[in-house]
Amino acid sequence: MTTTRRGFLAALSAAGALSALGTHRALAASAIVKPPRLRPGDTIGLVNPATAAAETTPIEILEDGFETLGLRVVYGAHYWDRRGYMAGADRDRAADVNRFFADPSVKALMARGGWGSARVLPHLDFETIAANPKVLIGYSDVTALLLGIHARTGLVTFHGPTPRRVFSAEHLRRVLFDGEAYLLENPREVGAGDIVQTEDRILTIRPGIARGRILGGNLTVLTAIVGSQYLPEWDDCILFIEDVDEAVYRVDRMINQLALAGILARTRGVVFGRCTDCDPGQGYGSLTLEQVLRDHLEPLGVPVFAGTRIGHIPEQFTIPIGTQVEIDATAGSIRLLEAGVV
Repeated sequence: MTTTRRGFLAALSAAGALSALGTHRALAASAIVKPPRLRPGDTIGLVNPATAAAETTPIEILEDGFETLGLRVVYGAHYWDRRGYMAGADRDRAADVNRFFADPSVKALMARGGWGSARVLPHLDFETIAANPKVLIGYSDVTALLLGIHARTGLVTFHGPTPRRVFSAEHLRRVLFDGEAYLLENPREVGAGDIVQTEDRILTIRPGIARGRILGGNLTVLTAIVGSQYLPEWDDCILFIEDVDEAVYRVDRMINQLALAGILARTRGVVFGRCTDCDPGQGYGSLTLEQVLRDHLEPLGVPVFAGTRIGHIPEQFTIPIGTQVEIDATAGSIRLLEAGVV
């Protein structure tokens, strides 16, 4: 069910008898709020809720990418701040997010990752965010913001990369500008010199087709906020997870935490994207990543696959968190059943 900004605010007022946490959880579980789609000439605000930006060239590439898509770029007041490994104080990093949501001239926010987004969650103005639905995009550590804001306001947020590669920029455009509902499926190209496909292969852990609200993000960040008020309801969802530079035993531990927290048992399907640089390590005694995934996910009895283009890779899909999707674990596809924007 999709609701408009006016309908959401009316529901928020009518639910005044509930606690603040209970109100947000109830609304996020039953309704979503879609932000307005982006248009050429719109302004996107760059925020840095996490690690300090140490080099200018990657940020210039980020700015150039959005300008190539026809967007005007502005920076948060504290974007270049530094406090140890953080981009300034927690309240200041949160203030940039709050300010851009409140600013009618800013139509979208792109958040940079690293570590620290979870620390700004207590300082976010969720009432202002709810009253001014906008596109919020990012991935990795930004998972804390994507899930926290979705859980507390019902706003559809977007797990997606910076538009520096043609593949990523095209999917970002189709989701955020064109509002398309379409099929996300890995390319099936056979590389030069090969006679079979070797890249972008799908690992089907349990075949089948399932539908549900798509929720998830970075596995490390997700498990770090389990038990907090900043996670959505998981009932009947399609869970997607990804990670980078984690030993297999740590991936094992984190997926086990999702199981012990009761999250895995509530899903209708699971998509494991990429775990970049997640090797078993040297020597003997390690499980493989595939063994870990099969141990935890195959017994769920729902469709599960791995290998889709979600994760710390240059060419990624843009995923509208909170919207209805259909997955086909044999084909390794995610079909968006509705637009993420209005």
